[in-house]
Amino acid sequence: MNATHPAPATAGAPDPAAARPWLASYPPQVPKTIDEARIGTLNDIFRDALANYPNRPAAESFGKRITYAELGQKADAVASWLQGQGLKKGDRVAIMLPNVMAYPAILFGILMAGGTVVNVNPLYTPRELTYQLKDSGARFLFVLENFGATVEESLPEISLDRVVLVTPGDLLGLKGAIVNLVSRHVKKAVKPFSLPQAVAFKAVLAEGGKGKPQSVAVSPDDVAFLQYTGGTTGVAKGATLLHRNVAANVLQLEAWMIPFFGERQDHVMVTALPLYHIFALTVCGLLMTKIGGCQLLIANPRDIPGFVKTLQKSRITLMSGLNTLYNALAHAPGIEKVDFSQLVFAVSGGMATQEAVAKKWKQVTGQPIVEGYGLSETSPVVCANRLDIEEFTGTIGYPLPSTDVSVRSADGAILPPGERGELCVKGPQVMAGYWQRPDETAKVMTSDGWFRTGDVAVMLPDGQIKIVDRMKDMILVSGFNVYPNEVEDVIAKHPGVMEAAVIGLPDEHSGEAVVAYVVRKDPSLGADELRQFCREHLTGYKVPRRIEFRESLPKTNVGKVLRRALKEEVERSQPR
Repeated sequence: MNATHPAPATAGAPDPAAARPWLASYPPQVPKTIDEARIGTLNDIFRDALANYPNRPAAESFGKRITYAELGQKADAVASWLQGQGLKKGDRVAIMLPNVMAYPAILFGILMAGGTVVNVNPLYTPRELTYQLKDSGARFLFVLENFGATVEESLPEISLDRVVLVTPGDLLGLKGAIVNLVSRHVKKAVKPFSLPQAVAFKAVLAEGGKGKPQSVAVSPDDVAFLQYTGGTTGVAKGATLLHRNVAANVLQLEAWMIPFFGERQDHVMVTALPLYHIFALTVCGLLMTKIGGCQLLIANPRDIPGFVKTLQKSRITLMSGLNTLYNALAHAPGIEKVDFSQLVFAVSGGMATQEAVAKKWKQVTGQPIVEGYGLSETSPVVCANRLDIEEFTGTIGYPLPSTDVSVRSADGAILPPGERGELCVKGPQVMAGYWQRPDETAKVMTSDGWFRTGDVAVMLPDGQIKIVDRMKDMILVSGFNVYPNEVEDVIAKHPGVMEAAVIGLPDEHSGEAVVAYVVRKDPSLGADELRQFCREHLTGYKVPRRIEFRESLPKTNVGKVLRRALKEEVERSQPR
């Protein structure tokens, strides 16, 4: 991505935010702005939840629930233990966990102790883990025992005060012993490792529970999270999210969603995306805390049969996910036995939602998918569809309250509705910058204070935003721009297709050629039939030159298709 700053709007030109055409399309009960004077800390949100909803369930895992009062006790124990180990305000503490019951207690324990949370993908390789822990300067690491071998391999390269070993059964009472037994001996999910200096999470709770944590003066301007991301330039770096950034986004989401929640006070949010991912962290973990809801924690969303069985036994009112997850669930055996009658809405983010998936989801559940948009750098939510839509819109909706957006050309000029350009964002949820990377921060912040998302977008006349594609994924065919999302969306509409990924590969005639990799639903589907289908819906230069069928596509742990990894894999296999 070009490292130069776009030029600010021409002097004397009208402020692009002044018009804000999206405000006229807001539901009447949704405020245009949040009261930014009310933005406090995430600790304030947690304390309010403990005071207001002590007896409500805060989380559910493997059929066991924990109340807010119980969660508060465990978080206090974590905070007290960390302080006893010498944690000082601002010190970084890493969490390397899937969605297990211990996660919320550890998260809030770190924040209440005055620490900064560094979320780590548990599936990281030792190299990736080493880089993130060294870059963040984390002093402590909470890790699921299943990934102890990765930590052991990284230890010679990193400096940690303590490693805390968590089990899937922690905080589940007697049921936890069964969960651990199955994990270790039936599923054999724990590889052998040796971490002799590690502390068991149970020991942390026992030691920390002997006293109360010291009060720490945490302010909205203190760092809550270092949320690592490839960002718009592909280099892994920590988005520095202040308490005020994330707390603001929680208030923005509350303002957008609460009018549609109805009178009920017992919301249950299906939390299948991992909480180390910024979307689930804010939309599930923190928003549910703000409203006193319960998170239904799904430890392994890739186990679709197990996920469906959990849903069959649960009463759910809210759901979050992304395109691949909704697609897998909508086609899963047994999904027809899930009771979706109390589902208020299902929100989607993280990647583009395909129309074919949205239609199938509504057919199964009776509810449309409500798509939103955000990034790690924006805490994360920037835009969302209205929650009263009847059908999937294909857009990311409108900017949230107190959020400004503009679509800009390569030279920074603000483009009118209907023209494609880079989506830029301004609002209280935008990060403070990249951790210790002023050079990288400068690449994504304009001289007039807007964050450059790296996404190609179009603003519709009513202020809705439609994402066309990632800038770096655009394919150039004989001078024509081809956006993979568009081609993938068409391919996904074919009834014989389960999912698809489209990339550009070098071509001596056209510069790049469009190549599609497809997972079939119908094993009899052939490339010629699918190409003809594409010709009916796409201009000639957008039709895939090559179509290859595969059993699966490379994905992140949250199920997002990795075009870049696919492209690298294909390029490595090409003869040189």
